[in-house]
Amino acid sequence: MQTENWDLYKKLLKDYSMEYSYDGISGERLASRLHALSEIGLTESGGSRRLGFSKEERQAKDLVISWMKKADLAVSEDSAGNVFGRLEGRDPDLPALLSGSHVDSVPEGGHFDGPLGVLSALEVAEAWKEMGYQPKRSYEVVIFTDEEGARFNNGLTGSRAMTGEIDPSIQSGLTDQEGREFAEVLADTGLTEEGFYKAERNLSEVAAFVEVHIEQGVRLEQENLPVGIVSGIAGPSWLEVVFTGSAGHAGNTPMGERRDALVAAGEFVRNVPDIPVSVSGTAVATVGKLKVFPNGANVIPGRVEMVVDIRDIEEETRDEVVRRIMKAAENAAALYNVECTQQQTLKVKPVPIAENLKYLLREALESRRLRPVEMPSGAGHDAMIVGHYLPAAMLFVRSKDGISHNPAEWTSLNDGVQGVHVLKKYIESMDQ
Repeated sequence: MQTENWDLYKKLLKDYSMEYSYDGISGERLASRLHALSEIGLTESGGSRRLGFSKEERQAKDLVISWMKKADLAVSEDSAGNVFGRLEGRDPDLPALLSGSHVDSVPEGGHFDGPLGVLSALEVAEAWKEMGYQPKRSYEVVIFTDEEGARFNNGLTGSRAMTGEIDPSIQSGLTDQEGREFAEVLADTGLTEEGFYKAERNLSEVAAFVEVHIEQGVRLEQENLPVGIVSGIAGPSWLEVVFTGSAGHAGNTPMGERRDALVAAGEFVRNVPDIPVSVSGTAVATVGKLKVFPNGANVIPGRVEMVVDIRDIEEETRDEVVRRIMKAAENAAALYNVECTQQQTLKVKPVPIAENLKYLLREALESRRLRPVEMPSGAGHDAMIVGHYLPAAMLFVRSKDGISHNPAEWTSLNDGVQGVHVLKKYIESMDQ
């Protein structure tokens, strides 16, 4: 056992109030399981490295499977590696309720992004077992494969496979950082490419999905609240923008005769932050990738390529932001006498959370005497993919300083257990 990581368990328990352990929910059990998962793929800096389709992700799944079996859940696994632990309901013919998340991580991630959602869902089943409660509908705890996408730079792989969103012509051509093809990596985990593309589930078997996740932001911390309601999951749209001018000598080309692509790009980048707020209170836009050619200190830039990431929880307003950003790019190009081309390379439908689901989430929070606060999720989650086809909801749990995808990622045990209580109440209210 690594001393540094044993401190995770001790730190979780240090400030934990046992008053939260009731209705069959055990904070100590949740802490010990978070600790046990954190030991798998533990990095020298104290973070997690459990890439999708790696032996570490497989080991983490197997550990959770062992806990599922101890909770008397019937375990199954589909041909994409998604794991399901099922508690049979009193009426097994009714569509089931699903809850869970993922156990893979980015290369130097934290210990709460994903595992907290899986273990919270499992803790609900553990609580029912201790209380001798059997839900009317069957209940399934799910571990989705490769949510982060760090290995093949795509992500949400398991939930896309379950819902039939995988495009084989794209997926089969993926290679990881070592140049290994997708089919080869699948074989290492006992999966086959042929089987992978047959993992689509009959979604009529599922009534709804709910995911618990750390917030990855500071809203709950600012509100001094442990748990909040996700109002919608933003769908990203990526816009590839290219400004083309004329490269020239930095010393011999008069200022008035230049066609400087970088000056036009700079004008455009400067205007991008003002556009989302003029359309929607939840829209965002970011220029996070930019290349300058020929990129010489004494050469006027002749070409600039960039990607604009645009997101909102409503498709109509997101698309309006896209249109205005495209117009801003054309205006900047015209102002500095350069050319501009634009191509939309990604467009994912946002998932607004239905009002009836948010109502039940509010009731669940109020039953804990917690003030309901709603906030959008700017990041993608498995709930976003599932939400394209089924009623889906999300709960955020407070994340210290909003840090995520980092060894410093932290959510207190008190907040985590509060999240379990809210999740349990919500699922019971859905169990009709």
